[in-house]
Amino acid sequence: MSDLLTDDFRSIVLNNTDLLDVRADIEYVKGAFVTSANIPILSDEERHLVGTEYKKNGHAAAVLLAQNLIKEEGKQERVTQWLEYLDSHPNALLYCFRGGERSGIAQAWLKESGRDIVRLKGGYKAFRNFLMEESLRISKAHKTIIIGGYTGSGKTILLNKIKNSIDLEGIANHKGSSFGNNVSIQPSQINFENNLAYQLIQSEAKQYKEVVIEHESHNIGRAFIPKEVYLNLMDGEMIILERPITERIMVSYDEYVLKAQENYIMTYGDAGIAKWTEDVSKGLSKIKKRLGDENYNDINTIFISASDAQDTAQKEELYKKFIGELLEKYYDPMYQFQIEKSTIPLLFKGNEEEIMEFLQRRAS
Repeated sequence: MSDLLTDDFRSIVLNNTDLLDVRADIEYVKGAFVTSANIPILSDEERHLVGTEYKKNGHAAAVLLAQNLIKEEGKQERVTQWLEYLDSHPNALLYCFRGGERSGIAQAWLKESGRDIVRLKGGYKAFRNFLMEESLRISKAHKTIIIGGYTGSGKTILLNKIKNSIDLEGIANHKGSSFGNNVSIQPSQINFENNLAYQLIQSEAKQYKEVVIEHESHNIGRAFIPKEVYLNLMDGEMIILERPITERIMVSYDEYVLKAQENYIMTYGDAGIAKWTEDVSKGLSKIKKRLGDENYNDINTIFISASDAQDTAQKEELYKKFIGELLEKYYDPMYQFQIEKSTIPLLFKGNEEEIMEFLQRRAS
């Protein structure tokens, strides 16, 4: 096998280096890296058969079975696919799970076709371990400023205007509430952790004095921030973003109704509004117990009226009424409780403009 190897994982992250993953599809779906593409050397079924053979009869027998399964035409098909990928991603690096047999064979086959490629020393496992270790180290070493505020205050909008910020909800592809699902699915837990590590490493390399994040719980949708990393990130100082209730309703209407409906229509076409309505109803059902029957029934009735008025001039008024009731009866009391029990020291509070000015003075 070729000795073209690298374990310069930091460089891969900082340069967003393309990666060619030759593991089976089932491995890739479970977890991979943000710049990787999966073109397997073995299918899921072939991997299963080879793994079983390895357990029964050892390494040599497993390699022989793999060769018999792939055959010459299968080999050529795989090499052609890899070469096509490398034509458009010429600086890509190669990996399998441990950086051994599969990526070594792929590297040798590409060499036979006149193409050199560097593979990751230790493969996926070594790179993943590096990312998890760096997440712990960086989250502990760096100061954080935590943006808090009531639902609809525009915390994510503010966050995206701050250059030294990390958008945890963006990484999780979820808005962090019962109604926070996006049309596209959330990343797997492993991918969420890997992508967060990328962001932390890239942020550290920019040498910011502090990192700004949004106040989150451990879970953002189904994505879970690893406990130690979460505690490190939340060991900072709090800035509260203030915005009048009328503006908060407008921000929520724009984000959770107008933009959400547009995304659903783009994904589901004519069925988009019906699908969005169904998902919001499910979200409302999830918080029924906390709302109580009376509040739930009142709010659900308003939402049904708003849905029925979807194509009328009353749409905006009714959806805003629905949002206002949700804020008053559910989100505001819940956030007030969270703030009262929070041990995070308060650094500053103000509107978006005042916070931006404060952060600029602090950074200078």
